[in-house]
Amino acid sequence: MRAEAARQGTIGRMEDQEAPLFPRAVVLGAFLPTLAFSTGVGALLPVIVPAATHLGANLATAGVMASLLSVGTIIADLPAGEIASKIGDRWAMLWAGLLAAGAFALAAWAPNLWLLGAAIILLGVAGAVFGLARHSYLTEITPPLRRARVLSTLGGVHRVGNFLGPFIGAPIIYLWGPTAALWLGVALSVAAAINVLLVKDDAPHLPAPTPAEAVGLTGHAPNKPTIKTVFVDHRQLFFTLGLACLLIGAVRGARNTVIPMWAEHLGIENSTTSLIVGVAGAVDMLLFYPAGKLMDKLGRNWVAIPSMLVMGVALFLLPLTAGVVTVGVVAMLLGLGNGVSSGILMTLGSDASPAHGRAQFLGLWRLLQDTGSAAGPLLVSAGAALGSLAAGVWAAGALGPVAAGALHRWVPRWTVHASRRTRRAAGITT
Repeated sequence: MRAEAARQGTIGRMEDQEAPLFPRAVVLGAFLPTLAFSTGVGALLPVIVPAATHLGANLATAGVMASLLSVGTIIADLPAGEIASKIGDRWAMLWAGLLAAGAFALAAWAPNLWLLGAAIILLGVAGAVFGLARHSYLTEITPPLRRARVLSTLGGVHRVGNFLGPFIGAPIIYLWGPTAALWLGVALSVAAAINVLLVKDDAPHLPAPTPAEAVGLTGHAPNKPTIKTVFVDHRQLFFTLGLACLLIGAVRGARNTVIPMWAEHLGIENSTTSLIVGVAGAVDMLLFYPAGKLMDKLGRNWVAIPSMLVMGVALFLLPLTAGVVTVGVVAMLLGLGNGVSSGILMTLGSDASPAHGRAQFLGLWRLLQDTGSAAGPLLVSAGAALGSLAAGVWAAGALGPVAAGALHRWVPRWTVHASRRTRRAAGITT
């Protein structure tokens, strides 16, 4: 850990040179394809349920179809790491874009629910590979003391795409029907793949660790990394900081579910609920860059812990609301907490990832993140199924301070970028 801390401090001081914060390879090779990819997915989300019901599904089955996107992502998280390791991050992004285009086309052509479900799962698989590859690529080329700004901006770009997708898709759906939104997804996915192919990787890559440093990180000479060996070498980290990652994912996942469910519980009109969610999404996008700058200057926990506390308080307050205005205020508070934490999980994963076996490590890390994201809505739904939606929301809210406590306990142990104190102890003064 000391050798790695010294190495990161040396690399961090490289940013005193006149290199731009966002090199051309980052903007055109990562941010732009991410915007295209996430806009396509954002355009898809509102049409999954109508497409399923058109093929004969009831509302319960249509809801299951919508959840298959997350299922595909979780299934592919670990293989995504192996794929990116074998063919390279940029080639993985390219093939993931083409796979997404095929998945969109299959969904548009699907004559039955089985093929529609398969297409949605494949899109989740493509999203997992694309997300892992861009995360690994940016970790590789970004100096550690710029990492939070770059990755929080990546998270912000993803949010912008998901926000824009439904608005771009709405007039297309109005003119040509729901299937047209799927063909928009095909075009945007192909555009993302072509963009990755054409943009030259001219960003400077960080120096690899010396053999002595590689031995110091794991205790033995490195072999060809696999999911199993990376997990064994870093199992203590996954059972500590990884738990914090899972808890953050669960709080964030619950946020996506609680507002529509509570609004339905109160009898708020669907159009009004949609407006509330849209405004909260806009608030979510406001603070991603300031949050990244704060993480780079003061440390990761200066953002991570407050965001979890804010979201926990907002979730606790939601069952106390009784109308449109109060639900809207809580929704914006949730959006604020989530927006401040933009990029935090990617940043913590990058901080903790080893140079040797990074793609496999990030695959394991993203599996924890996505499992938490799936578990959060299930916790809320379990409360509703047992007769108390409020109890489910409060249970999810309780995870906020628990996640904050886990971050306080374990982030300084696994990253020298946790706070100014840990940075000074590691010899990083920038």
